[in-house]
Amino acid sequence: MDATAWTRRPLATDNRGMSYREGRFWQPDVTVATIVVDDGRLLCVEERVNGSLVINQPDGHLEPDESLQQAALRETLEETGWDVRLTAFIGAYQWKAPVNPDGSGGRHFLRFAFAAEPMSHDPGRELDDGIVRTLWLSPPELDQIRDRHRSPLVWQVVADYLAGQRHPLSTLRQLP
Repeated sequence: MDATAWTRRPLATDNRGMSYREGRFWQPDVTVATIVVDDGRLLCVEERVNGSLVINQPDGHLEPDESLQQAALRETLEETGWDVRLTAFIGAYQWKAPVNPDGSGGRHFLRFAFAAEPMSHDPGRELDDGIVRTLWLSPPELDQIRDRHRSPLVWQVVADYLAGQRHPLSTLRQLP
């Protein structure tokens, strides 16, 4: 292919006609998730989402001026009461939620997943809104309840972790 062929392609736009060249930007929800492992068990949360009880890892949205690592530590503490030490970056995952019959949903997510080990727990800490309880599940137990996972990201991140996928935390950098 000619090295300049890419310049002749139409501009990439989504179904709403947004184009970065026109000054309009589409932005996914940037989230973090933490795989916390203790004695072979995974720290999970049971949370209420749209009236259903679902299972997830500790996860949440990146906040302004926060590094991805800071977000992972904060969200894990807020959702579980656990202070953890990040040990590795597992991977980045892109997923589009299905569109619901009422037209809602269809959001795009970009998730950054981390491995961590538990350090200390505050059992009296109030957990984030929507979190019903924390659970420690073995991988087979988590796999058996896939129909309750909040999204396919839950198992994919665990599967990658179990397969040994780890990257140094230094792979991710926040510039001043």
